[in-house]
Amino acid sequence: MKAFEFLLKKREEKPRDKGITMVLDKGLGLETASSLMDIAGDYVDYLKFGWGTSIIHDEEIIKSKVEMYKSHDITPYTGGTLFELAYMNDLLDDFFTQAHNLGFPAIEISDGSINLAHEDKIKSIKSAKKEGFEVLSEVGKKDPALDKELSVDERIKYMLSELDAGSSLIIVEAREGGKNIGIFDESGKAKEDEIDYILDNFDGDKILWEAPNKDQQVFFILKLGNSVNLGNISSDDITSLETLRQGLRGDTVGKIQ
Repeated sequence: MKAFEFLLKKREEKPRDKGITMVLDKGLGLETASSLMDIAGDYVDYLKFGWGTSIIHDEEIIKSKVEMYKSHDITPYTGGTLFELAYMNDLLDDFFTQAHNLGFPAIEISDGSINLAHEDKIKSIKSAKKEGFEVLSEVGKKDPALDKELSVDERIKYMLSELDAGSSLIIVEAREGGKNIGIFDESGKAKEDEIDYILDNFDGDKILWEAPNKDQQVFFILKLGNSVNLGNISSDDITSLETLRQGLRGDTVGKIQ
């Protein structure tokens, strides 16, 4: 039982279809991560091993962390950079095998840092599904200049085709910083017109909005409700985000139905 539970808003319990929180693990130690999940694991749905961090850590520690996260009903998955490295080096089969051996139930497929024909990305999504993985795919480029070359209609087109290919969630790129990329301008403010256009043409429950900064999280919660899917949340901000979802901070108190 939670302290002061009678003051909490009712939230969908895990496994959730909406109100999903994806947290970024940038190299937490096993004991630190385990302690964090003991206190805040109820509020985490997906845990991304950020970019290529897992490559430089001992595989037994990675395996132990994966199992620990799964014990909290959290889906851990590999960051998209690992897929991109494997693809560009023609090592996808080895990548899938290692991901299985480490216990990952899901992987991210992206093309944020490499040139990848979209039809090849679709084939990769289907291959990963055939291998038994849940797939989260990301749309957008890491380089702001290249990302700006994607029109909103192109983003929606890619999102629809990747969902059709088998991705369970489509991640809208915002990187760790959340500024000057995707749906955020140079100051990190959301481009509301673009977001509305995307939502008019795509199922919002299938979008995982990367929103690493508090103001961005507040924006989405006030605009779309506390059941909005948010990602790239710092491990330090799990409790902070949940209190925003629950209307327990000044930014959202009295504003959550």
